[in-house]
Amino acid sequence: MRKALVALALTGVAVLGTATPALAHNVLISSDPANGSSVAAGPAKISLTFDQYVQGADVNQIAVTGPGGGQWAEGPIGVVNNVVTAPLRPLGPAGKYTVGYRVLSADGHPVTGELTFTLTTAGTGTPATVDAARSPGGSSSAAPQSSSTGVPIWVWIAGAVVLLAIGLTVALRSGRSVEEKN
Repeated sequence: MRKALVALALTGVAVLGTATPALAHNVLISSDPANGSSVAAGPAKISLTFDQYVQGADVNQIAVTGPGGGQWAEGPIGVVNNVVTAPLRPLGPAGKYTVGYRVLSADGHPVTGELTFTLTTAGTGTPATVDAARSPGGSSSAAPQSSSTGVPIWVWIAGAVVLLAIGLTVALRSGRSVEEKN
């Protein structure tokens, strides 16, 4: 009985230990332009790179707010593996721009955050209208989307093999100890 409880405890630890990486939310590891950077010319797009792939769902959002409160992101959000991009209108006034994002993490949970960059030389662009800024697509061209939808299958297969090996070991050892007592 004691061996069975020990085996059950070890199985529980193995299951929880192998599931931990799958439960981690995505973390932003870099951006272009970089957080806190100063740029002389406005970029054509914002790129956010995460530590894991981002699910290619229509719920991903990137908003870029300029010094006067105007919205500068316009068009479809693109997702390729762990990189999320949003096209920008030509930037206008010099000053601090705030990039807010909300993406669907690899584990299915939303991840939000914010970063800033400073435009040092004013551009000639104008912000998007309120309706264009709220539009999820903004244009009819299709954005590249990741086909990944969850935890890679090999993680589940490896976990099943480990659990099977533990179960067989416990069953074989339990069978031997019963035979030895008889």
